[in-house]
Amino acid sequence: MPGGYGIAEGDDGQLPWSWVERECTRARNYWICTTRPDGRPHAMPVWGLWLDGAVVFSTDPGSTKARNFAARPDAVVHLESGDEVVVLEGRIEPMDRSLLPEFVQRYEKKYSFRPSESETAGVFILRPQRVLAWREKDFPTSATRFRPT
Repeated sequence: MPGGYGIAEGDDGQLPWSWVERECTRARNYWICTTRPDGRPHAMPVWGLWLDGAVVFSTDPGSTKARNFAARPDAVVHLESGDEVVVLEGRIEPMDRSLLPEFVQRYEKKYSFRPSESETAGVFILRPQRVLAWREKDFPTSATRFRPT
C-alpha cells in the first residue's frame, strides 16, 4: 500500500487470504462500482456469492450497472463494512453458464430465494485482480494487498 498511512513494510500482522475468503463468503451485500459513459461513478448493492475465488451476482442486463460494465468492464466490488474491509478490483464478465446450477443452489441457501430462469439471464462474475483488505481495529498493521492469480 502507498506510504503515508503508516503501513508496515513487513508481513507481521497482515491478513491471510483465508480471512478475505471468509469475509466475502459471509457478506450479504456486495457493492458494485462501475463508470457511466460520461465518466461519473455508479455504485449499487447486489446480492451475490463468493464462488471459486470470485464474486458472482445477478442483475438485469438492462440495468445501469450492467450497461456500464458491458462498455467498461473494469469495476470495484466492496463489502458493506468499513471496519472489516475487503475491496476487490477486476473485470466483470458474464458467468460461465456451467456454474449456474451451483450458483442457484448456493444463492437459494444463502438468501432463501431461488432465482427464476429469467433472473439467471444476467449472472456475472468478477475475478479479482487486486484485493485490499484490513481490519479497523488494528489498521495499519492489518492492511494487506493481494494480487490473486
